[in-house]
Amino acid sequence: MMKEFDFSKMPIADIINEILVDSTKKGASDIHFDPYEDFLLIRIRIDGILMDYAKVPNQYRDYLITRIKTIAKMNITESRLPQDGAIKETIENIDLDLRVSSLPVSTGEKIVIRILDYTRSMAGLEELDFSEENYKKVLEMINLPDGIILVTGATGSGKSTTVYSMLQQLNTSSTNIITVEDPIEMDIAGINQVQTNSKIGLTFATALRSILRQDPNIIMIGEIRDTETAKIAVRASITGHLVLSTLHTNTSLNTIERLIDMDVQRYLLASALEGVISQKLARQLCPHCKHKRKTSEYEQMVFKTVLDKDIKEVWDAKGCEHCHNGYKGRIAIHEVLRIDQNIRDALSNNKPKEEIRKLVYGSGNVITMLQDGLEKVIKGKTSFEEILKLIELEDDDKISANDALKEAIIETKEAMASKNKKTFDIDNLDNEQKNIYSYEDVESLDI
Repeated sequence: MMKEFDFSKMPIADIINEILVDSTKKGASDIHFDPYEDFLLIRIRIDGILMDYAKVPNQYRDYLITRIKTIAKMNITESRLPQDGAIKETIENIDLDLRVSSLPVSTGEKIVIRILDYTRSMAGLEELDFSEENYKKVLEMINLPDGIILVTGATGSGKSTTVYSMLQQLNTSSTNIITVEDPIEMDIAGINQVQTNSKIGLTFATALRSILRQDPNIIMIGEIRDTETAKIAVRASITGHLVLSTLHTNTSLNTIERLIDMDVQRYLLASALEGVISQKLARQLCPHCKHKRKTSEYEQMVFKTVLDKDIKEVWDAKGCEHCHNGYKGRIAIHEVLRIDQNIRDALSNNKPKEEIRKLVYGSGNVITMLQDGLEKVIKGKTSFEEILKLIELEDDDKISANDALKEAIIETKEAMASKNKKTFDIDNLDNEQKNIYSYEDVESLDI
């Protein structure tokens, strides 16, 4: 149901306030103001899905855009170049922390407001949906004296939330923590946070060089964006510092490959990299209306292949007045890799991708994202459809949705190979099943 505003009687400032407060109460992560020829469309993103919210007549569009840019401290006279701003206000007893971005498009100026929510970061690592095994590995990583730990995933996958939760855990009076961020998303007492400013030459690389002279124990880099930053981060971790950072990759293997592509020397990477936490966000089933249903033959086959479990029933979405089509909120799906000596040796000895992949997923200590997701389906936290949708997202290595699922199955096969489970022979599958599992030279799935 689209919201309607009386622009002829209601002040623009009040309309903006209502949009911000209402979107926050609905649990939106972003507000989009999309210009069309005849109107401005407002959309809000809830649980990762964009939905129409309201329409603004053209005669009021400029007033609304100007008001947003004014309170975000942006240049209201400049509409030809992209701009960034921020809003920190308390409206109707709600503390708002917003990031604002403007972009000139063919039909006008598009504004996107990101609503920052730090409640998960403040709650601690134990509230971030890690499985028991993954949680133990993360605690082991952050208690190391040095090395680099990377949190990876797509934009909006909760990387910052995970990193800030790790910083909260590490933040003690005996530790000197310094961060380099763009922008600083959350102010944390007791941590020295540096805001980069490329206009005056304060880049990630420049700041990192100075930070190393500030006697840090722990360094957090908001994001590794280029080769120079990657190299300095790796060298900082080798010289006795624990380095936390984020990277836009999808899996542990992709992360290692991306760092190599950034010209980080393999022997340095082998010495420095301690762990990779890869994550995606799945919509969470509404606790009020979720219901159990019987699994299909296809779903049973996937559960059996991936988890070696016979699952006859799963929870699924329904929909009620408390949620959006059966979902409310999101949970993280993880893949956590601890780098062992075999992987370090393979990196140092310039082993090819396929051999590193076998070591990453065949080490016996990795729960793949597909496994973690399906376990959360069994527990009723999300749906089978939602996990399949996440796995089938295209990325650099996966040409199509079907190939992505095949790749996830192969990674899972390798992750479970060391556990000596029974053989799932592809020759015994029907044609439809063979289409799912056949993948180049793979003859059988030993799980």
